[in-house]
Order: sequence, then C-alpha cells, then structure tokens
Amino acid sequence: MSILAVLQEIVGAEHVLVAEQAQAYLTDWRGRYTGKAQAVVRPGSVEEVAKVVKTCLQYDIPVVPQGGNTGLCGGATPNNKGDAIVVLLTRLNQVLEIDTDNDTITVQAGCILQSVQEAAAKAGRLFPLSLAAEGSCTIGGNLATNAGGTQVLRYGNARDLALGLQVVTADGEIWDGLRGLRKDNTGYDLRNLYIGSEGTLGIITAATLKLYPQPVAKCTALLALDDIDAAVKMLSRARSGFGASLTGFELMSNYCLTSVTKLFPQQKMPFEGPSLESEWYALLEISDSESAGHARERFELVVGEAIEAGEVQDAVIAESIQQSKDLWHLRESIPLAEAEIGKGIKHDVSIPVSRIAEFVAKTNVLLQASFPGVRHIVFGHLGDGNLHYNVGAPLGQEEGFLSRQKEIYEVVHNSVHAFNGSISAEHGVGQLKKDLLPNYKSAVELSLMRKIKRALDPNGIMNPGKVINSVDI
Repeated sequence: MSILAVLQEIVGAEHVLVAEQAQAYLTDWRGRYTGKAQAVVRPGSVEEVAKVVKTCLQYDIPVVPQGGNTGLCGGATPNNKGDAIVVLLTRLNQVLEIDTDNDTITVQAGCILQSVQEAAAKAGRLFPLSLAAEGSCTIGGNLATNAGGTQVLRYGNARDLALGLQVVTADGEIWDGLRGLRKDNTGYDLRNLYIGSEGTLGIITAATLKLYPQPVAKCTALLALDDIDAAVKMLSRARSGFGASLTGFELMSNYCLTSVTKLFPQQKMPFEGPSLESEWYALLEISDSESAGHARERFELVVGEAIEAGEVQDAVIAESIQQSKDLWHLRESIPLAEAEIGKGIKHDVSIPVSRIAEFVAKTNVLLQASFPGVRHIVFGHLGDGNLHYNVGAPLGQEEGFLSRQKEIYEVVHNSVHAFNGSISAEHGVGQLKKDLLPNYKSAVELSLMRKIKRALDPNGIMNPGKVINSVDI
C-alpha cells in the first residue's frame, strides 16, 4: 500500500490533506519559509499519532509536527524535498482534567493557549502563560519551543509551568508521564528533554500544567524613563518592593511607541508634555492577593519613591481594567507596527539584566558604523533579560535590506555572545538559526546535543533540519 493509503486507514481519508488542502500548513507565520510535503495528517488521538509515526518510520519518511503554526523560526515548516508528512495536532484539543486541590490542569497538545487560560479561570485558577499569539498558538507548540511571554518574571517559561508530559517517541511508542508531581527524583528528567526540543526528539501530545490562585487585584503603570540604566534601577526597586507580586516589567523605546500611535491613531500615549519625549518607557504590573486597596497603596508607594529618587520621570497608573488593557495594548501593538513600517531583521536575544544598557549602547554603535541609518527597534521583557532587538532599514532604503540579514545577524549575535547572552531567548532555533549554533555553542554542548538526538531519534525522522544541522548528526 502507498503511504497515503496507510495514513488514510489510520486517521480517516478526510484527515489526510494533500495538494491545495495542505498549502495553508506549508508556510510559516512570517511567510519566510514555504516547504513541500506528501500530506498533512490530522490524527484525532495519541494512539493515532503513534501509529502515524510508526508508519513513517517503517517507510523512512520525515515527520514534521505542527500546532498553531505561529512559530517565528520556521520550526514547524517542512523543507522543499516534498517527502515529509506534517502531523497537525489541532484535533487533540481536549481539557482532560482540572485538579484544583493539586492546582494542575491536564490538556492535549492541540489546545489553544487561550482556551487553557479560560478553562483555568472557569475553575477559579490562573494559568499564567501569556503571549501575543495566545488566541491561535497551541500548548504543544508552546512546550516544544519553551515559550516565554509577558509573565516569565513571576511564573517562568513554559518549561517551568509543566509538571508532566505525554509524548509519542521517534519509535512510535507512547510515554505517559502525565504526573502532577512537584517532586520526582526517579532518574533522568525526560520531560525537560522534550520541552524546547522543537519536535526533533518526539511529539508532545499532552501535558499536566501548573495552576495558580487568581489574583484579587492588579495594578498597571506606564513609566517614562531617561535611559535603560534607569529602567534597570526601577526593576531592582520593584523586585524589592513588590516581591513575588511583580508579574510584568516590559521595556519599550520611544521609537516603538511613537510608531504605534502614528500608525494606529486610535491608540494614545497617556502622557502630556516632556514625558512624551522620553527616550524609554517601562510597563509595570503587579498582582495582589489581598485587595485592590492594598495593591494600589503598595504600587503608589514604590513608584512614588522611584520618582523622588529621579529613576522615573513620570508615571501613569491605570485607574480601571480598561485603562490597564489600553496600556498593554500599546506594548502588544509594537510587532503590528513593525509589520506596517516595513521589513526588518529581528533578533530574540537574552542578556544579563545588569548589562542590557551597555549591550544596547554598544550594539547600536556597531550597527551604525557598518550600516548607517538603520533604525533600532528595541523592546522586550526586561524583567527576565529578553530583548527583541530588531533592526529596521534606513528610511527610503527598504529595497534589498533583507539581503543583508547575514551581516547584521553577525554583528548583533557576536555582540550578544560577547555579553554572555543567548541568540534565542524564547522563539527557539528552528531552521532560522540552526546554522548559527556552532558559532555560539561550545563543541562539548553540540556534541551532547547530537548524542541526545541520535539516542532518541536514531533514524533521524523527527523534524529534520531543525535545531541541529542534519549533516552534523
């Protein structure tokens, strides 16, 4: 039998998509990569996923797992050979269990992140992973890329929120590790091998995740700052003043927010006068477990002390839930504004918080020396050291700018490495950065990664050409 006929028997003919039906799943979210595949297969259970993988192993066919297809590094897009099978997990979309005594939720990998948040809220709990694509990204993809988002400062990355996994291995076996345990020292941590592996070791099909109490109140403020050093000082003050209540600390340049308000006039900066000209802004949020009054009192005290110390030039504290949403909307609209401005070269990097100001200043100078007039589009999660250090074309010189990506990557990534940072903070490696890893990881690290890949996927069928260059395995 042909491979397609076998797959149709496993999942049903209507769930084996070919030709035009498959096209929507063969291009990544940014439109940077378009691949080919024999088919896109939509299994409806973990058993069907296992049978699909076993069949592909038997036929020596590559498997490319895909969730919401919102990744930013081409990790869920097949190559151009046309021999792969894309395994689309969106039919595995059930909430399997909510245990409020253990504060856990167990969900299938195809669950939309927002649906998990809503299911937790309905049970009176918080699932804190939050990012711009939460209305379409899936939990499986979040775990496969170890997604970050806006609340990492308080709750950690996706890895920190996962207690147990169910995985279909590269051999087509099912590992059921859906244990809601905070402590389990019975051997190697298999869970953390699969989280962040981008489907190159196996397919995550379900997860048991941590839940938290819903906060009684939140306070949000937009702060006007002179420079990044002031933002770092304010972050330190906020950590001391708020402790575990501090949930978000986002840094944005004036250029970023000015772009948002120019392109989307319905959005307004809440400041007047000189504060509209501040070089940098920070979005600060706390979650309080006592009361709105307690949250507001603490908030005003800490922010007031920062203003008196000269660390903050001005502050607008949200007076309502809607005003808080409006402040966050400014931050979340920056990528949309970037898309309107034109093509840019994006960097998702992490730097020790104490060195971020120095990194930005030095890297800006290096880029201007080699690429005069480029625009610095800098924003990100200062609280955990993750910057989206993006580079826009000089005004009027957009044509052909992306052809210089390799050169600009080299300048920025070399600077990241010099500051003991990482060239991928939360977006993953995928196919975008796999060829760069040998420049920034030690030979020992790469050797260990190759050994893990060979041990768990000896036939090399799982998402080939992602994370580790196939010629190196």
